Amino acid sequence: MKNFSHASHSALAVALLLAFTGCARHGPPAWQGYLEGEFVYVAAPLGGQLETLSVQKGAQVAAGAPLFALERSAELAAQRQAAARLADLGKGQRPTELNAIEAHLAQARATAELSSRELARQEKLFADNASTANDLDRARLTHEANLRAADQLAAELETARLGSRADVVEAAQAALAQADWSVAQKSQSAPCTGLVFDTLYRAGEFVAAGSPVVVVLPPENIKVRFFVPESDFAALQAGATVHVTVAGASPLAARISYLSPQPEYTPPVLYNRDNREKLVFMVEAVFSAADARNLHPGQPVDVAP
Repeated sequence: MKNFSHASHSALAVALLLAFTGCARHGPPAWQGYLEGEFVYVAAPLGGQLETLSVQKGAQVAAGAPLFALERSAELAAQRQAAARLADLGKGQRPTELNAIEAHLAQARATAELSSRELARQEKLFADNASTANDLDRARLTHEANLRAADQLAAELETARLGSRADVVEAAQAALAQADWSVAQKSQSAPCTGLVFDTLYRAGEFVAAGSPVVVVLPPENIKVRFFVPESDFAALQAGATVHVTVAGASPLAARISYLSPQPEYTPPVLYNRDNREKLVFMVEAVFSAADARNLHPGQPVDVAP
C-alpha cells in the first residue's frame, strides 16, 4: 500500500510538471527589460559664472523656453565696441579733418588760378618778343603742376567723405557678428519640449565652456530596452509592435526600432537563477509621444509580442 501511494504521488508530480511545461511552452513569451532615456545635455560654448537658472529639476519645458544665462559683461562690452567701430567707419573722417582738406583745396585752386594768369601773360610777352621761350615753358609747367595739386586734393576730399574701404568695413561687420554671437551664446533655451531631468550647476557657480548645465529628456527619446533569447529573436522584426507592461499600469504598445546583431549574456540588472547564464539579444522599441510622457528611465518592465 505504501509503495502504491509513493508511485501515485510520483506519477502525479510528473503529470503536473509536464502540464506546467506544456503550458509554458505554448504560452506567449515574456521578456524582461527596462526603460532607457536618451538625454539632451544643454551647454554654452563659452564659459562664465552661472547668473540665472530659469528651470527646476522635474519641470516640463517647451521648445524655446529659457533655461539659463551666464554672466556676459565682457561680451556686451566687446559688442558695443564693435558696433561703435562699424558706425565710425561709415561716417568718413571727422568734420575738422574735412575742413582742413577743403582749406588746402581752396588754396590750391587759388594758386592754379594765379599760375593760369601768369601763363597767359608769358604767352602775350613771348608773342611780342618780350620774353624768352624758357620763361614761357616755366610758366606752363608751373600751371600744370598747380592744376594736378588741386585735382589731387579734390580726390582726397571725396575719399574722406566716403568713409573707410569696403574690405575694412567688411572686417568690422564680421567682428560685430562675432560679438553678437558671443552675447547670444551666454543664454541658452530649450532645444526641444521635454522634462528637465536634472540641473548640474547652481547660480553663482563657474561653468566651464561646453559643460552641460541642464539635462532635458524629450518624451520621444524614452525607449524600452529588453533582452530576448535566441529562440524568440528570429521572430522579431524592426517596425513590429510589442506590448510593454510597467508595474501598476496597462500594457503600452511600442515599435521595435533596433535589434542587436550580437548576442550577449543577460545583463546584471536582470540576473536571476533562471537566466543568469543565458545568451540573449538586446532589442529596443520606442513609444508614441503621448505614452512616453508618463514613463521614467530605469523602470523595470515586461515585454510581450
